[in-house]
Amino acid sequence: MVEVARWTVHEIAVESARTYADPYWDVDVEVRLIAPDSSARTVEAFWDGGRTWRARFSPDQVGEWRWTFQCSDTADPGLNGQEGSLCCVPYAGDNPLYQRGPTQLSQDRRRLVHADGTPFFWLGDTAWNGVLRAQAGDWDRYLGARRQQGFTAIQFVSTQWRGCSQDPAGETAFTGTQRIRLHPEFFHRLDAKVAAINAHGLVAAPVLLWALQESDPGQALSEKDAIRLARYLVARWGAHQVIWFLGGDGHYEGERSERWKRIGRAVFGERHDRLVTMHPCGQTWVGEEFRMEPWFDLIGYQSGHGSSTEHLRWLVEGPPAREWSREPALPVLNLEPNYETHPSYHIAHEFTDREVRRASYWSLLVSPAAGVTFGHNAIWVWAESPEVPEGHGRIGLVGPWHQGVHTPGAGSMAVLRRFFDALPWWSLYPAPDMVIEQPGGADPRCFVAAAVTADLTCAVVYLPQGGEVRLDLGALEPSLPVRWFDPREGTWIDTGRAEAKAISLTAPGDDDWVLCVGRFDRGGRVVEHTGERPKA
Repeated sequence: MVEVARWTVHEIAVESARTYADPYWDVDVEVRLIAPDSSARTVEAFWDGGRTWRARFSPDQVGEWRWTFQCSDTADPGLNGQEGSLCCVPYAGDNPLYQRGPTQLSQDRRRLVHADGTPFFWLGDTAWNGVLRAQAGDWDRYLGARRQQGFTAIQFVSTQWRGCSQDPAGETAFTGTQRIRLHPEFFHRLDAKVAAINAHGLVAAPVLLWALQESDPGQALSEKDAIRLARYLVARWGAHQVIWFLGGDGHYEGERSERWKRIGRAVFGERHDRLVTMHPCGQTWVGEEFRMEPWFDLIGYQSGHGSSTEHLRWLVEGPPAREWSREPALPVLNLEPNYETHPSYHIAHEFTDREVRRASYWSLLVSPAAGVTFGHNAIWVWAESPEVPEGHGRIGLVGPWHQGVHTPGAGSMAVLRRFFDALPWWSLYPAPDMVIEQPGGADPRCFVAAAVTADLTCAVVYLPQGGEVRLDLGALEPSLPVRWFDPREGTWIDTGRAEAKAISLTAPGDDDWVLCVGRFDRGGRVVEHTGERPKA
């Protein structure tokens, strides 16, 4: 009997007994699975060219699994009635995704955890064109670097879109907008790169339907075509460790949300074993439109690439800071802060590592910390040589992909990951009232973000421009140690203890600094306690 390690990908291929005029549309094929505990589930198979259909699934129980193919054309013995079995065994390797299992919501529904309960810190990187354009060797080198830097997820686009109208072979995923013609060869070139993301211990985050412009699949395709294409992609990659972005960069609010709700219900239904969100366009909040949808698992937003007062206030005082506490609870993630080297929408300035850090720490502290995404212009474009990105002319000339791998911004994200790994970050909640005098009231660039753990034994405060901060620590344990953290270098500076309920402290310099109040063990980690979340 075939042995398959738990939570890895198993593929079964079958051949149809007849030739179909349009296989993508003419037949539906699925596989019924019987798990070791006798529970049943189904996964869709996908047409892979010619007479070939494939089914991929990821067994989550150790023991014997049985499978049977079922086809809408019951007269085709190649696709209907094929059956077999396999034995799922414990995973024995060192890949954390297969050791711990796929991501799901935490018990309090504010964070992400693995299937075994291990907290999962989302540190995403933006490689929109990576799977579409990268050469295999380059892709592996990039993924290895990001894994080493502490990243945990890779965001990418799955089909042609405004930023990549065809792949390097001159092919597209499909042609047409109604009853589209699918091109399986396009996906043959993508499969290995999608699998490589998981092989490097990173979660894959595919955008199924980019949706900003009328020519993008999320708008151009009929609703029926959008549903069928998204279901095809889920069948093809859904056995991998993925978190789905149903839509990319779209307007999903108001009346437009109804189309996306219907698509989401048709693609994912009420029972799905991988998390799903939406990637919205800049400075829009879709939490209230989708929060009640059974297929919608986390609230993604895009603080975007602006630097105006209004743009900065949207992040630190707007929906991410105000709306996270609504019920039902869901994790909140900034899926697109300002990219490193991306020009500001408002002034003649390219964002630097400092602004990357600012947006990241703000995002992690104004909502319950669950994670954040990084971006660099050279990585998302994925050019082999300098070019003006397709469909993004106002960005100007962007360098080749390799210039975005080891940068000050990426280095800052590695430091950020180490900092949060030293904390019980899965217990942090925003604590804006801790800041007695908020300098961000006059200038949002100076906004001080604060958070505290549920058991009131650790506080984190981010100062984007150094200076003095006055804090009310009355709710915390008395006489806790206080340390400054340098988010550029990853070093700590001890500064005594918090002996009073109200304290004033001055950062070691004018750059951004992080203040941490809490007990530390000899390894430099905050000592974790247990406790209930403080009452609002």
